[in-house]
Amino acid sequence: MKIRKTEIAQLIFDNLTANREFLKIQFLKSKATIGYFFIDDLLPVELALKIYNKFPTTDKAVRKKNLREFKFTAYQMDLYDSLLEDLIYAFQDEKVIRLISEICDLEEVYGDENLYAGGLSLMEKDNFLNPHLDNSHDKDRERWRVLNLLYYVTPNWTLENGGNLEVWPNGLKQAQTTIESKFNRLVVMTTHQKSWHSVSKVLKQDIRRCVSNYYFSNTPLLESDTFHVTTFRGRSSEKVKDLILRVDNTLRSKIRKLFKKGVRENPHQYKK
Repeated sequence: MKIRKTEIAQLIFDNLTANREFLKIQFLKSKATIGYFFIDDLLPVELALKIYNKFPTTDKAVRKKNLREFKFTAYQMDLYDSLLEDLIYAFQDEKVIRLISEICDLEEVYGDENLYAGGLSLMEKDNFLNPHLDNSHDKDRERWRVLNLLYYVTPNWTLENGGNLEVWPNGLKQAQTTIESKFNRLVVMTTHQKSWHSVSKVLKQDIRRCVSNYYFSNTPLLESDTFHVTTFRGRSSEKVKDLILRVDNTLRSKIRKLFKKGVRENPHQYKK
């Protein structure tokens, strides 16, 4: 029997509701820097495995390789199994958004039907994502990006495999906090002017699969937030790379000041 978006949304909602108080406590512990919470066993194992098995292969995804990142993304959802689209939009069900917003003590939060910078992520051996700040806005620069939702679906993924989420609550000169990309785990983290995060290099001959969503708001999380493009930095061991990325950030920022949506529209969005 085919499971639909509304049913997946209800499963997510019920699990989050059952763990609401614990998740609130977890979030409050980190709220002062980069607020986040994670919940394991989000969906029934059989469903999570089905989602994993429906993921496209890397040859059917968009390859991104440069100094900033090396990964594969997929966001034109009608090209893939409908279960994946149903799952993504289940996270954007109104009651799910309201509940996650309440856990994170936020108001007037919205999903993103365009999946701007969201969708599916695949990372194979040697793939990475350098420390960065997400683009501050949605595709039309009308709403502020405030929450990042990451749902991991690769079975038996361990910390030693690499490809784990890293948050840098005290800046890039201090130690990062590593959050394992564990199977059937949902991570929700805030995005703002100081929410540096990264993905460690994948060390195993396997593919780490992740479903990504963003939530937006009419107001930024921090009063000090200003518009910025996706901003990358090098790690402490990458001095030359960091210098190059700083120059790259400056050039891309200047272009966006001249052209609100860039020289060309960002293709990373779902064209329905």
